[in-house]
Amino acid sequence: MTEVFSDTFALAGRQMRHIRRMPEQLLGITVMPVAFVLVFGYLFGSAMQVPGQGGYKEYIMAGIFAQVMLANLTTTAVGVVEDLNNGLVDRFRALPISRSSVLLGRTVADLVLVSWTSAIMALVGYLIGWRAHNGILQTLAGFGLLLLMGFVMSWVGALVGLSLRSPEAVSALAGVVMMPLAFLSNAFVPPQGLPGWMRVVVEWNPVSAVVSAARDLFGNDRGTSDGAFPSDHPILAATIVMGVLLAIVIPLAGRAYQRAAAKR
Repeated sequence: MTEVFSDTFALAGRQMRHIRRMPEQLLGITVMPVAFVLVFGYLFGSAMQVPGQGGYKEYIMAGIFAQVMLANLTTTAVGVVEDLNNGLVDRFRALPISRSSVLLGRTVADLVLVSWTSAIMALVGYLIGWRAHNGILQTLAGFGLLLLMGFVMSWVGALVGLSLRSPEAVSALAGVVMMPLAFLSNAFVPPQGLPGWMRVVVEWNPVSAVVSAARDLFGNDRGTSDGAFPSDHPILAATIVMGVLLAIVIPLAGRAYQRAAAKR
């Protein structure tokens, strides 16, 4: 177990050193989320009516954080495909390292990067008027739940990358998966005004549970509940869903990596 941890952090450090040598890579994961905060906060903020006193700037932040966590799927998937195609997996096979640490190193490094993005977004959100009202512990718990979602999405991305092995296929599939998860949720608009069938879809979308849980922990209003379990108990629902997904996808990604390494 100690070897797995040491190998994982060594491989994660390798990924981070790439960023240090090419800091322009941070622009892609930082500029767009910050642009979302500014566009939604200022452009749509004056026109959107949302529950509570905080206004749209407070309502939208948890949704944009969740969208960034969803994007970790693409980040990790493309990184895994590049590792497969440039021969890095073959070099790893020749090293005395644990197989599990290869994917762990990748997902941990991507989690560090998305944490950086979240910190920048939180600062920009604060500057435009977003506030967390429940104190430091609950605020950190909200970010912890969001980062758990990002970690889960990284593992899903690893599985996707190992299965498809093509950047074009990964990008196409990621768009098909991420668009409905992000926009058929309560991330950007309150579900109260949606048609009945769509409101049910939104309420039971796992992303909605994470967003509602983050809003509760931040102390941002999220509106009334319609009686659905994820709406009434978003923190519990989000934790259960993320835990179950993680328990399912890690073994699947591990087996997919073993198959990919054996074929090379």
